[in-house]
Amino acid sequence: MKKMVWALLLGLFFALPAIDVQAQTHDLEHIYNPAADAKADIAAAVKKASQEKKHVLIQVGGNWCIWCKRLYKFVEDDAALKAAMNKDYVVYHLNYSKENKNLPILKELGFPQRFGFPVLVVLDSKGNRLHTQNTGLLESADSYDNKKLAEFFKQWSPAALLPSNYVNE
Repeated sequence: MKKMVWALLLGLFFALPAIDVQAQTHDLEHIYNPAADAKADIAAAVKKASQEKKHVLIQVGGNWCIWCKRLYKFVEDDAALKAAMNKDYVVYHLNYSKENKNLPILKELGFPQRFGFPVLVVLDSKGNRLHTQNTGLLESADSYDNKKLAEFFKQWSPAALLPSNYVNE
């Protein structure tokens, strides 16, 4: 019996750090930073996207928003979706909250908040807005739809917008 108790305690000892790492990976209360300098952060994301030949994916929302948290966690928990997103996009989480609504930035982005939260905005590597996505169209029941998100990432990727893909149509 003592061996079983020790084995159980030893198992818990090694499992707790793994649980803590998982919790740190999904800190759903601090996805968005109300104190961030969004204009500077987006400029840095555009610069990085230009260097890496990617687009910028801005997820507009707030730590108060359950659907914002669900979208973040849904993509983070799906290795294929996360890889597809990171392959083609520099991601930035733009805060919208009572502490900081970032209204001047949202005006520059064409008022994406009209679709509710979260809302996705795709910029090219020069900072031009390419698309605003109502994420309600990417939902399925009380979560998100894997195929719809994968298709979104694919259809707004830099490769999808290459003119050479459409020359022989």
